[in-house]
Amino acid sequence: MARDPWAYRDVAVESVLDARTGRLRIKPVAGQAYATSMRVQCARALADPARYPAGTRFLIRAKLTDRDGGPPFLYAWHGDPVKVLTPREAASFLDEYRRRRI
Repeated sequence: MARDPWAYRDVAVESVLDARTGRLRIKPVAGQAYATSMRVQCARALADPARYPAGTRFLIRAKLTDRDGGPPFLYAWHGDPVKVLTPREAASFLDEYRRRRI
């Protein structure tokens, strides 16, 4: 089955330290249409502390989905390009996102 390119949107995500497991996990950045508690399924390399420290922000192409009626989550295909965002780029993306929502 082919991927539907219209289902994927740019989403700013960040790596955070999970207090329960002590490992990095990826979550959406606040200020978008997605809850910051939402799970993000993406390439494992983004949660690798040897490559990216906690707090690194990324711009990914993701779609909202669920699996067999489970809770919704964001899915990013592992082969899609990922952009590491500087603080200025992240603020600019979120500002542009807010303008498009009005």
